[in-house]
Amino acid sequence: MKHAINWFEIPVKNYERAKQFYSTVMDSEITDHHMPEQNMKYGMFSYDNDNKGVGGGLIEAEGQNPTSGGCTLYLNGGEDLSISLAKVEPSGGKIIMPKTDIGENGFMAQFIDTEGNRIALHSFM
Repeated sequence: MKHAINWFEIPVKNYERAKQFYSTVMDSEITDHHMPEQNMKYGMFSYDNDNKGVGGGLIEAEGQNPTSGGCTLYLNGGEDLSISLAKVEPSGGKIIMPKTDIGENGFMAQFIDTEGNRIALHSFM
């Protein structure tokens, strides 16, 4: 299957804070893959590499700047994005669009993470 996206990176200013936030909200392990020789902190979200799944990571490095005004990245909200969305504000983020019905395409929501990025969740329930 050909995916429109192969990999994504979410820029962060405080890697440990962002790792804790996304680990909690997404209920997923983020594995450290730091690159000290490049002065880069990097963590990868869990993904199915064997089946050519789409993956991504968190990156703290020079020139990587969080933004709420860039493109919108939609993360998999699981069976029901309400579960992940309920963890956003207690983990330090801010919901800017509540769970919204988008008809036959399911549901979406948007939040600002602890780093200032605007990120979205998507699910079919």
